[in-house]
Amino acid sequence: MPKSDLPFGSEFSPSQIDLGEVLALADRYGPDWKAFERAVRRKYFEEHAAQSQYNKDKLANNTKLGMRAYGLIGEKDASLTEFGRSLFNLRHDAPQMYERFARHILTNRNGMVLIECIDDLRAAGEEVSGVTIRRALVDRGLYVPVNSRNHFTMRLWLERAGVFLSDFVVNYARLEQVLGTNMATFDALSQLTREQRAYLQVVATLDPGVPQMSNDVARLTEAAHGVDFKDQGIPKLSLYPLRDAGFITLERGTKQTGRGAKPFRIAPTEKTHNEVLPGLLKQIEAQIRPEIRPLLRRRLSDIRDEIQSTDKHQRGLALEALAFKLMRLINLDYVATRLRGSQTGGAEVDLIFESARLVYNRWQIQCKNTARVSLDDVAKEVGLTHMLKSNAIVMVTTGSVGREARRYATEVMRSSNICVMMVDGEDLSQIDVNPASLVDILTREARNAMQVKKLQLGEDS
Repeated sequence: MPKSDLPFGSEFSPSQIDLGEVLALADRYGPDWKAFERAVRRKYFEEHAAQSQYNKDKLANNTKLGMRAYGLIGEKDASLTEFGRSLFNLRHDAPQMYERFARHILTNRNGMVLIECIDDLRAAGEEVSGVTIRRALVDRGLYVPVNSRNHFTMRLWLERAGVFLSDFVVNYARLEQVLGTNMATFDALSQLTREQRAYLQVVATLDPGVPQMSNDVARLTEAAHGVDFKDQGIPKLSLYPLRDAGFITLERGTKQTGRGAKPFRIAPTEKTHNEVLPGLLKQIEAQIRPEIRPLLRRRLSDIRDEIQSTDKHQRGLALEALAFKLMRLINLDYVATRLRGSQTGGAEVDLIFESARLVYNRWQIQCKNTARVSLDDVAKEVGLTHMLKSNAIVMVTTGSVGREARRYATEVMRSSNICVMMVDGEDLSQIDVNPASLVDILTREARNAMQVKKLQLGEDS
């Protein structure tokens, strides 16, 4: 079973233990993890009369595992890590201890992704609860086990530092104090492309007092991160967006003989030299398609407007966000994007979702911003089902579905176990007004598929 991307928190919660005390126990007994667990059991769990000795030991072991997951003790025993010792040294100054712990959680333990999910749910007008937050985390590519309470434990620790006011209400002013940067900076980082984030990671290592040549930094970035900057494309691909976002300064350098246009001299800004930046970038890098986050924050009707954009890339991102929104409405789990970012050119977006409720299903989503879905469009998706092992295709179009396309889809359903569902422009208009109508639309399509397959069974009998 994969490891949760939010730290394990069972029996390591401020509602169950005192952080300063367990750090002191680790300082005293750390090399002997069994002695540490016994001390934790005596301190916090010995009085649990309803628990067996085995269960009391298990609770103490969970405390140790939680401390390990949060990076306070080592992997081999219960000895304090360097970070754990820094908190131990602050144990007599609880506000400072909790603030430093919160900064660590936000920077190195996906705490900012938790904040991001809450921020996005509120922006999109969706309910904020333990269930929807877990769902939002999963949508971003993080693994959080079903029924996990790790996000609740993380919230409680951040609440101790004042980052949360109550429940899942974020104190943004306190967040900025603790982190040394604000949500706007994280939003800006989220909207950078992979190439821009890679370039920024290299820039962040530079001495701010010694400007570097932009093409030299590009070569370092290509070598370190495996990205490819097209010839003459560095300014447009990375430099101007990073400058406009306030992460670098630019100044024209001296033209190099035989090397084309003058490269820029670049230097990182104070925003880039914030020590939390690498941790924030790592959290963003671990997510799927972080650049579509601004669209996921919007309502379906707003995304529909984006689909009409004259910018192909923007239109492609809007189509992908639309597919995310639709599949989230029926509680499917995101798996992968087959055609991504600049590869799509905004022309088409394909996504894969799964569901393991009752039986396993893999859903293949195709969005078309065209006047009509053709037979060839459907045939292409059918041809990919074998490779992708899909058994459900959803064609989403802002236009209409051609007669030949529907006839072909019917024949495919007659002769295979594949279900082909069509959501057209009129359906999308209904969903804009009432998102729950998606369920009725897909039920309509599923019943059509069932009827087609019943007819096939009748012909065979």
